[in-house]
Amino acid sequence: MVQPRSTASGRPSRKQLIVIACLIALGVVAGAFILRSGAASKSGEGAEGHAEHSETAKAEGKDDGHGHGEEGTGHAEEAPKGPNGGQRFTEGDFGLELLLVEEGGVPRYKAWVYSKDKPAPLEGNEVTLSLVRPNGDTQEIKLTPKNGVLSSEQAVPEPHVFEATVAVQTPTEPYLFTFAEMEGKVEMTEAQIQAASITLETSRPASIRSALQFPGEIKFNEDRTAHIVPRVGGVVDSVSANLGQKVKRGQVLAVVSSAMVSELRSELRGSQQRQALARTTYEREKTLWEQKISPEQDVLQAQQTLREAEISVANATQKLLTLGASTGSSSLGRLELRAPFDGIVIEKHVALGEAVREDTTVFTISDLSNVWAELNVPARDLSQVRVGERVVVRAGASDATANGTVSYVGSLLGEQTRTASPRAMCFSMTMLSNGARSSSRPREPLLVDAPSVSSFCVALATEISASYRLCRACSTSCSGEIFCSHSVFSRS
Repeated sequence: MVQPRSTASGRPSRKQLIVIACLIALGVVAGAFILRSGAASKSGEGAEGHAEHSETAKAEGKDDGHGHGEEGTGHAEEAPKGPNGGQRFTEGDFGLELLLVEEGGVPRYKAWVYSKDKPAPLEGNEVTLSLVRPNGDTQEIKLTPKNGVLSSEQAVPEPHVFEATVAVQTPTEPYLFTFAEMEGKVEMTEAQIQAASITLETSRPASIRSALQFPGEIKFNEDRTAHIVPRVGGVVDSVSANLGQKVKRGQVLAVVSSAMVSELRSELRGSQQRQALARTTYEREKTLWEQKISPEQDVLQAQQTLREAEISVANATQKLLTLGASTGSSSLGRLELRAPFDGIVIEKHVALGEAVREDTTVFTISDLSNVWAELNVPARDLSQVRVGERVVVRAGASDATANGTVSYVGSLLGEQTRTASPRAMCFSMTMLSNGARSSSRPREPLLVDAPSVSSFCVALATEISASYRLCRACSTSCSGEIFCSHSVFSRS
């Protein structure tokens, strides 16, 4: 019986190895195919879902594309541009390009007309723009042919924030287009406003004052400054007032002995004695006449003598009062120099025993509770200075200030300086000043707080649905508009 031979050490044969390798290769290929088919299936489902989501979003009025609606910052669709860089409007074969340009710092609109995408003649085409700004102001702008382009003669003032209607009348038919210009427009939601710490307030009409600054000089109030003179010659007997001393009205400043005053007092006393004698004589003669003892002629003569004596007394009294002398002094030659009002002695030119003349200024007294500030105002600013306006005077050498009002505005200019000298009444005393005048202006249509104003613009906010539109402040009436008074971007 023959025994079969066994394989050496149980190793697989070559054929078995080939079969195993083929099976492994088939498995790898099959696995790769399965993985690719699964990924493709998922991708198809995702694309289909995204398409369905897009259709749903469009049906709800939303845009979920790259721009993510109006609030997106991605690839939002821009308005078509013309060859000159302006907005392009088309209807059928007709086309219009509109561009806002600045020529010499003045913004104006220019337009080009096209027919079948080719430039068309400008003659016979009338283009009119109607602008409506956020505050309701309107402006109508007509474009006329000039240098091969339709151009507006009217300027388009800042801010360039408005809704516009373009009316075009061609030789054949009219066209109407609309667009909105929102230069510098920013839309913010309530959450963004709160995050930026923006505060919104309402504008209001109010008076605004502007200040002009002029050099000036403080002077004594000439209406409250007195030069004390003796009015008669004499010798100074006593001096009771010193330089810089505050004096009251009627206070004795000095005493002068005068021979003329002595003569006038003597004349007064003589007249008074004659008056007393004439009165006694008249009364006696009147009594005798009433008793039928004395004739009436004696009574009339005594009455005439009494009247002449009274006139003499009145004349002597008036002479003394004119010289500033009292009528009841015990000393005939005594003349008292008194202060005419409350003030300060700013000049003193008298000494004890000095002989003074009738026209010598022995004292100068001024009321320094109010002084004059004379400002040097150039001719170009003179029209802005008006009587009754508030003035703040600042001393050039110190921090002293004084308040007052303009009391006089001269209309004459200095021959050399070509400046006028308005006068302000102030209520304190400094020696030299720089005058800063505050000029009252009419009630302005729009008032916002100073911190709200930056070097760029003031933001007006108009509520639109759930967001706020911020734009530059209008130069016309905007009372009642909401403006941004504070934000994290505000400048100090």
